Amino acid sequence: MSRQIQVTFDAHDPRALSSFWRDALGYVHPGPPGVDLAGDADPLAAWDDYLDRVGVPQEQRNTRSAIEDPNGLGPRLFFQQVPEGKVAKNRVHLDVRAAPGLYGEERMAALEVECDRLVALGATRVRRDEPALPLSAGFIVLTDPEGNEFCLD
Repeated sequence: MSRQIQVTFDAHDPRALSSFWRDALGYVHPGPPGVDLAGDADPLAAWDDYLDRVGVPQEQRNTRSAIEDPNGLGPRLFFQQVPEGKVAKNRVHLDVRAAPGLYGEERMAALEVECDRLVALGATRVRRDEPALPLSAGFIVLTDPEGNEFCLD
């Protein structure tokens, strides 16, 4: 029997980091439990209203956030607030598959376009690794706004 997974990020600012990854991956913030959102409703505003109604103090409102694949195919990403900052290289990281099926210069050009988009969202470019066939088709390493490494693959 297979299992579903959730990938959890420790974060200083869960709402901001989840918003970066939402935009990077085309994911969505789910609405609060029991709340039916209209198609154009802002899920984060709905969460603010919900937390008000259930009496969550303001200082506890950015302690967690989540995003989901709107098609239900990718894993749910969860962001939990921690007091400490990132201190070492990730032991696990995400590979964002931005150029599946592409090779050579066409692949690297597609990765560069996606890299530019993610940098505009708040990522930082770290390095580009050129194709080294047969073991590597080439990739770009970036960090998200809180310094977590990930690859454009």
